[in-house]
Amino acid sequence: MPMHNGFLPREGFKGDTVLKIIRNTALNPKLVFPLLLLAKYTKMGQDWAILHPLAYSRLKKLLVFGLIRWINNYFSRKVLNNWVDDKYDWSRELVVVTGGAGGIGGQIVQLLAERGIKVVVLDIQPLTYPAAPNIHYFKCDLTSPKNLSPVAHTIRHTIGNPTILINNAGVVQGRTILDASEHDIRFTFDVNTLAHYWTTKEFLPHMAQSNHGMVVTVASVAAWVTVPNMVDYAASKAAARAFHEGLTAELQTRYAAPRVRTVLVNQGYTTTPLFEGYYNDSPFLMPALEPATVAEAVVRQVLKGESGQLILPGFGNTLPVLGGMPHWYQIRLRAKNQAIMKAFKGRKVVEDVERFYEERERGEPEPGEGMEEGAEAGASTVLVEK
Repeated sequence: MPMHNGFLPREGFKGDTVLKIIRNTALNPKLVFPLLLLAKYTKMGQDWAILHPLAYSRLKKLLVFGLIRWINNYFSRKVLNNWVDDKYDWSRELVVVTGGAGGIGGQIVQLLAERGIKVVVLDIQPLTYPAAPNIHYFKCDLTSPKNLSPVAHTIRHTIGNPTILINNAGVVQGRTILDASEHDIRFTFDVNTLAHYWTTKEFLPHMAQSNHGMVVTVASVAAWVTVPNMVDYAASKAAARAFHEGLTAELQTRYAAPRVRTVLVNQGYTTTPLFEGYYNDSPFLMPALEPATVAEAVVRQVLKGESGQLILPGFGNTLPVLGGMPHWYQIRLRAKNQAIMKAFKGRKVVEDVERFYEERERGEPEPGEGMEEGAEAGASTVLVEK
């Protein structure tokens, strides 16, 4: 599964392509600075600057903007990584991917495995692709710390201590606040938010102790934009974003582990079965993403061994400012986007969440039941891929 390296993304000519052209030309100091030198120190350039003073002035402004952008990116990258470097030996690292049986998670697993990296998959579903020898699959209910604990114990003692955790699993119900049952809402938060806490509590202690590792939080652009029929989903993703921000601060100030990296992923609508029926009202600026596009962005960031934030597509970078916009604009935008989920019929791995919680309340499987590699899942086991 080779990485896509074409000029145009898989999604075709979209807003991101325009942004890419601007970044690589008008806001690229490596290109603009030589042009200014030519305009200042060559006869032809001096003549051009005299004949076109406005263009010459704008060229100088572009250089300033480009340098400011470069300096900003440099300091952001350094601060995100606590001004310390780290080395990754990919022959020895172990990656855990939740929801890695298919979809975005499955693509991430395969891309990593093809590079010889050992990967552990936690998911309710069987793998939808051939498992290489370095892919280890476990069925597990991530919503239950009691269920997760024996799985984590098995991983640590039979495969090794994970050094990279990718919290990718997610669910969406697509119901309004009044239509969603108590268990619908609990299930959304259990998978999309609370599971991040349980997996991190299992695998972060070794990372912090060795001052080496990475936690990737797959959130969503919905963490910034809430629309009808997605209130619980957006709230759970906003909570996941806050989890990432707090974890980043605690690694530096509480655990003395500045080399443990954190990555936040805010991806837009992605064409997985989870979001079937989703209506995309802005196909140029916010196009539907292919699962491989998101997976490759995550894998590239992981292979860098650096903290960071991935916002896909690029126009999503404008969404965090929505909360600071006038209320007349915010409310109008949310009302306008009410059509997004009207025809939603996304896949649900667990059709009856009421029964799921009833069975859990009656009693969970014994620790380790249904947790061996390739074994059948326990009755309460549930996990879906993003």
